[in-house]
Amino acid sequence: MASNQSMVHLYPGALHELESIAASVPDRLVLFVVDPTAYAASGAEAIVEPILASRRVVRFSQFELNPKLDDVQRGIEALDGQRPDLVIALGGGTAIDLGKLIGALSVQPDKAVDVVTGQAKLSEPIPPLVAIPTTAGTGSEATHFAVAYVGPTKHSVADPRLLPDYAIVDPSLTDSLPPEITTATGLDALCQAIESIWAVGATSESERFASEACRLAVDNLQIAALSPTKEARLAMCRASHLAGQAINISKTTACHAISYSLTSRHGFPHGIAVAMTLTAVLAYNAEVTEKDCNDPRGPDDVRSRIDRIVHLLGTRNVPEACEKLETLLFNLGCPRSIAEAGISGNEQVTKIVDSVNVERMSNNPRQTTAASLATLLKKPHHGLGVR
Repeated sequence: MASNQSMVHLYPGALHELESIAASVPDRLVLFVVDPTAYAASGAEAIVEPILASRRVVRFSQFELNPKLDDVQRGIEALDGQRPDLVIALGGGTAIDLGKLIGALSVQPDKAVDVVTGQAKLSEPIPPLVAIPTTAGTGSEATHFAVAYVGPTKHSVADPRLLPDYAIVDPSLTDSLPPEITTATGLDALCQAIESIWAVGATSESERFASEACRLAVDNLQIAALSPTKEARLAMCRASHLAGQAINISKTTACHAISYSLTSRHGFPHGIAVAMTLTAVLAYNAEVTEKDCNDPRGPDDVRSRIDRIVHLLGTRNVPEACEKLETLLFNLGCPRSIAEAGISGNEQVTKIVDSVNVERMSNNPRQTTAASLATLLKKPHHGLGVR
């Protein structure tokens, strides 16, 4: 059964810790949820295969990007009624979220669809989980959430027991990542950090995690994506894990609430989908008032946290902060708004507004209406120039 705290191994070569963890469940069943492409490309296969060689293992790799209910159900079927004694999830956020859900739901009396859609809760103890990310961005190894899409709709399952028992964050596993994946996952980490700071659910602890994650991502993401060094890869792994720890407390806000439709309907990678509304939401939240403030601490407190974001970005005010973020997106080859991504027109915007995740939006410090959200989405990027 998962505890409320993970054992975290975050350093180059940390993957070797798996041997001692696996040794704690000898001669028992291991469920191995693995992204086969990442497994081979990251170099993990050469280290993990000898560890698994003498154990009973059910492997599951029949999934694509972004976890789906069908993937969860196929993973449960692969177990053929057996209860795993240890779950190992290796890959990006999709593999880790599926490891959480398959491991947990394989031992529950309720149907997977009922738990994923919120009609039932986890009721039985779940097997221990080892999360091994091969990307630096989602932070799923540090959260008690797991997501799955049912059709175009994204659902999130939250339970303290979904926090992995062990997180093995080995930056060497990210060395082979191409620029586009480093960019998309790294932007997810940056957006999680920024959203966590202004979130209604933010605490002093989550702000500490998020502030350090923001600083690391701003200083290292472009290097890691375009001219990677070992130091930048390590820094982005730290940023990702810290951002995960931050949103594990605070949860995410408007950028994530908007992003799910951009991914499911328009095919944008999650991190890109989140980032393309980041500056618009930053500018919007900065204008919070007493009348539209969601946060019981009041608009002055919200503005002070936005000032902290401005400072962390190395800028003096919100327009400069927007410019710096847009310059980063431009340099990384990413759209700076949904308009620049080719999404425009009332019908397309209305569909995005109608599909916004209400829970995430309620965690945004400034209230939105359908009209204000549509206006925000239709705005082009700030166009403040590129350094």
